[in-house]
Amino acid sequence: MKYLLTCAALMLAAPAIAQDDPNRVEGLAAWDRIFAVTSHPRCTNCHVGEEGQPMWQALGYGPEAVHGMNVRAGDSRIGAESIPCDACHVTSAAANTVPHAPPHIDDAWRLPPVELAWLGKTSAEVCTQLRDPETNDGHDIASLVDHLQNSAFVNWGFAPGAGRSVPEGSLDGLVHDVTVWGAAGTPCEGD
Repeated sequence: MKYLLTCAALMLAAPAIAQDDPNRVEGLAAWDRIFAVTSHPRCTNCHVGEEGQPMWQALGYGPEAVHGMNVRAGDSRIGAESIPCDACHVTSAAANTVPHAPPHIDDAWRLPPVELAWLGKTSAEVCTQLRDPETNDGHDIASLVDHLQNSAFVNWGFAPGAGRSVPEGSLDGLVHDVTVWGAAGTPCEGD
């Protein structure tokens, strides 16, 4: 009798366990929300390619506006070859209360690695980049989630202060979506 009750309990529990795993459709839906964040100018303005020139798109200067003062971060990604990012951007936890002033972040100012260039790329291209440790700065899903939760840049992106534009959603929502996308096997459109 005890054996039959155990089997019945396992059979009843199995569908609930299977429902906890997101499927491909749910994973792709999570990716769409992730891309809405990664393609926002708050992110793409610094996720630029080898030219190392940050952008000022969607900041009131026009859709194709490049960062002022002809800033080029160069191979160093910190501007060591010309004007270092920290010549204007202060590393501090101070509130960003002045519109159009260089914002403060409690981290060393720099551009992301060149392999994380997202500006002008399609959803499928960014998706393929972000799931591959060779092109996402060496992250698996767990470390990517940890990065999102602990990066001063990512946190600032959702609360940049002084009337600056922000991506849709929240940091918690982004973390949830990356977790779902990872559990679904990191599907990308066109797989």
